[in-house]
Amino acid sequence: MNKKGLLQEIKLKAVRSSGPGGQHVNKVSTKVELTFDVENSKALSLTEKERLYDKLANRLTKDHVLILHSDESRSQHKNKEFSIKRFLDLIEFGLAVPKKRRKTKPTRSSVEKRLQSKKKDALKKAKRRPPSLD
Repeated sequence: MNKKGLLQEIKLKAVRSSGPGGQHVNKVSTKVELTFDVENSKALSLTEKERLYDKLANRLTKDHVLILHSDESRSQHKNKEFSIKRFLDLIEFGLAVPKKRRKTKPTRSSVEKRLQSKKKDALKKAKRRPPSLD
């Protein structure tokens, strides 16, 4: 993953934040909107793009554009930092290759141990029953 290349391709836009805040919120654009076009990215290979399409399908638009919003802070600079950090974490998660699962068998001793404990529990429960009068 080429972080410098990715950071050059993102677009940051400051917009007005929603919610309560009085006069301040109506005149200051502190919310940051980060957009990244996955389809037209030159920093990602075809296989990386395919992996992102699969893993981030619910976060991408129809045009394969990733949009992130950040309005956690009152500072535009902090919101920029938050959104860039979230973006890099999200891309890292999307590009992670899952490990192949290897089939394994339980060891002979673990199978025997399990069967012994089952017999022990069955005997314990059998002793709780009233004796038969035969």
